[in-house]
Amino acid sequence: MVKSLTRMAIAYDFDGTLAPGNMQEHQFLPDIKVTPEAFWNEVKSIAKQSQADQILVYMNEMIRRSSQAKAPVRKEDFLAKGRNIALFRGVDEWFSRITKYGKERKIQIEHYIISSGNDEIIKGTKIWRFFTGVYASKFLFDENGVAFWPALAVNYTTKTQYLFRINKGAHDLSDERSVNKFTPKENRPIPFENMIYIGDGSTDIPCFRLVRDQGGLSMAVFQPRTKKARQTANDYLTDGRVDCVVPAEYTDGSKIDRVVKARIDYVAARARLSDILKQRSR
Repeated sequence: MVKSLTRMAIAYDFDGTLAPGNMQEHQFLPDIKVTPEAFWNEVKSIAKQSQADQILVYMNEMIRRSSQAKAPVRKEDFLAKGRNIALFRGVDEWFSRITKYGKERKIQIEHYIISSGNDEIIKGTKIWRFFTGVYASKFLFDENGVAFWPALAVNYTTKTQYLFRINKGAHDLSDERSVNKFTPKENRPIPFENMIYIGDGSTDIPCFRLVRDQGGLSMAVFQPRTKKARQTANDYLTDGRVDCVVPAEYTDGSKIDRVVKARIDYVAARARLSDILKQRSR
């Protein structure tokens, strides 16, 4: 009987983790002639004044300001903006290399995005095809394919929901029953011990803690050669929120490459030990 591969998940934030800055700043904001500073200051001001969720506010502002600028906000327009996003060094080759490394050790690597950014922009990037699932903020579109309302807002607290969805295999976002249903740990497709979470900012803190506290590996990345970003990541390590801090450089042999491969080796070794113990008990 051929044993199936052990499943392992690597979940990533997007903005500041796989690509510098916020995804809206790469092309969306320049297209509507709004500076990032003006846009995000307005979002924060509205959210504070109205005691509103910042994710919902920024999505509404994207639609409102696009309408003012007479800029199209159709699905294909968002996808086109995703194609122009510059990624951190090595990201292009990262997913296939890490997946191959896992397979050679009988580990099935599944890559997921959990982001407060735009699902539609992420799906336009050249790396989208490597993800088993993308959980990100989404728009509703009318019969003409034009965005008119937020459909899903992923904020710092709701991010953890998607880790549980990965853990339980409950990927239908309209199905709240499956993700909340009690499932014995041994029946969950991807245990938290087989998870890695990679992020860079404050919206990742609940995910950092959940994965770390449940026996997985949490990693904070920072933009290379950026002192402030490095200090923020180091603070997460000092506060016990992450297991390690690494530059957001995904090339073969880089620090993040070596840490993730070592974790894959660890999961593979644990799976082999489990198999041996089961055989001895028969």
